[in-house]
Amino acid sequence: MTGEGKGGKSTGETDRPATRIAHAGRREEWTGPVVNVPVWRASTHLYPDEASRKAALAHNADGTFFYGRRGAPTQWALAEALTEIEPGAVGTVLYPSGVAAIAGCLLAVLEPGDHLLVCDNAYDPTRAMAKGLLARMGITHSFFDPLDPDGFAVLLEASSARAVWLESPGSLTMEVCDVPALSARAREAGAVSLIDNTWASALGFAALEKGCDIVMQSLSKHVGGHSDLMMGAASAGARWHKPLRMTAQALGQVVSPDDAALASRGLRTMAVRLERAAASALEIARWLEGQPQVAHVLCPMLESDPCHALWRRDFTGGCGLFSFVLAGEDPQASARLADRLEMFGIGYSWGGFESLALPIFPAEHRSVMDLPRLAGGASAIRLSIGLEDPQDLISDLAQALAKLDDR
Repeated sequence: MTGEGKGGKSTGETDRPATRIAHAGRREEWTGPVVNVPVWRASTHLYPDEASRKAALAHNADGTFFYGRRGAPTQWALAEALTEIEPGAVGTVLYPSGVAAIAGCLLAVLEPGDHLLVCDNAYDPTRAMAKGLLARMGITHSFFDPLDPDGFAVLLEASSARAVWLESPGSLTMEVCDVPALSARAREAGAVSLIDNTWASALGFAALEKGCDIVMQSLSKHVGGHSDLMMGAASAGARWHKPLRMTAQALGQVVSPDDAALASRGLRTMAVRLERAAASALEIARWLEGQPQVAHVLCPMLESDPCHALWRRDFTGGCGLFSFVLAGEDPQASARLADRLEMFGIGYSWGGFESLALPIFPAEHRSVMDLPRLAGGASAIRLSIGLEDPQDLISDLAQALAKLDDR
């Protein structure tokens, strides 16, 4: 879906991402004489007459007033903007959280009796959904090693899987898999490929163009950008957009117009925030590589990372999220480090303007993958690098690492 930005500025196929992200979704009929789409708070939409109400029943699309559960200009503008920056998408569905978006995607594709393949390094709530909610519905699953394409092909054929869930880089351990190859094999086998693309976003990885059928992301992270909203989204081409939309409507999924306005505001600055956070993260990751207390840095943007070549081939950008493994056999080392950091908050989520540190234990969230990236240490930590000066963050990490052995 493409359109015309405020003042007639194009948001067509020739625009570069930074230009498109500034103007996408800003239809003049939604903005009026102001820059941003106003916040439309409404449960009830009124009709001029009964004939108009009946006519509205025949139209189920963003841009058509019907009832508050289907949104209004504030939500439509955000969905359209996300569609315009996602190459290959014809539409986007919004959800009240990233996990709601994961559920919405899977429930739009799967039915009782189907089998789902989940990459073993997927976000833990995705793994839990396969083992819990979907299992209770009679949907079976298998975890697979996304770095073993031959093993994946064998499992795909043996399981007659209906769908494949990908995530690249993988949660916590940051492995980059060959998404084009895996999604191509899924398509050949008649399986739907879905991907959690929150880490890179559409600005860093064009998942639909790389072969995936549905791309999901948590808007709580980069799009919101300020750690003050919960939201998710899923974008797809013509084949899967309608099933996503109809499933979301059947489940009563709707996002707050106030949160949609915050997400739209965050979207306008996402490109520059991602560029800054990724550059800072790379600088910090390179510094960490040289520290004696660090066994491994898990960051595909690093030239030394075993996944770097694949990341360079397929990605056009990164972000501020990566992990590192502490040397030694003390499982409590990451907790002590986090406690001694002064500029990093301890908390879930990521992608905000502030930096976060989270002790992690990836082996507890794996079923089939070998984890050589964790060798040499028993404790790891995930960093989300925000917009602070990277030298200040390095200084903070340096003082905390220096005190790591203090009890």
